[in-house]
Amino acid sequence: MPAAQLTPPPGVIVVFSDIWCSFAHIGVHRLHEARARLGLEERVSFDHRAFPLELLNDAPSPRPGTDSEVGRMAALEPEAGWQLWQAKDWLYPSTTLPALEAVQAAKEQGTRASEQLDLALRRAFWAESRCISHRKVILDAAEATGAVDVDRLAEALDDGRARRALSEQAAIARTDRVVCSPHLFLPDGTDHANPGIDVGWQGSYGIGWPVIRSDNPKAYEELVLRAAA
Repeated sequence: MPAAQLTPPPGVIVVFSDIWCSFAHIGVHRLHEARARLGLEERVSFDHRAFPLELLNDAPSPRPGTDSEVGRMAALEPEAGWQLWQAKDWLYPSTTLPALEAVQAAKEQGTRASEQLDLALRRAFWAESRCISHRKVILDAAEATGAVDVDRLAEALDDGRARRALSEQAAIARTDRVVCSPHLFLPDGTDHANPGIDVGWQGSYGIGWPVIRSDNPKAYEELVLRAAA
């Protein structure tokens, strides 16, 4: 999709993000919570697009970076689900591309299937210390949602039918239209990078830690309402 065509139809919020981005974990959790509080599950949907950090940075996301974020970000939104990595070191995921591809592949089954798989994979990584690079972990997460036909998803992963969409989204993520994870695009033509959170960093990534200058969780309610309108 050309970078100029990022404005979704009414009732849809486009969400560019990566799964191992802690800010996106908060953002997606807040989107779901805001939509539920407002009773707009049937009127607003989330169109997840990939912002693959490993492709943009030409390297896998360093574990010291994600470890350094857990404590600070969990304090902002504990209900999203967090823990320091508890599995064996060699099970830490080296890539999120298979998981991001699976979220795109699930769209064949509808937006809700894609939304629920995306949410399950974020929790699998951040709250359950599961290797979301692994095919079985992805399919187990899909089955646990109760919203995804696992056999259909497995077929889509086997033939790679969603890989082109993933590559096209990565190309858009490289442009200046999408600046971070998460970055939301609304039907009214506006876009919002990391809504509600103003963040800095103490020290270099993977050595220092995030410094939250301000946080407004209510920002997501406004965005959901605007999408519904």
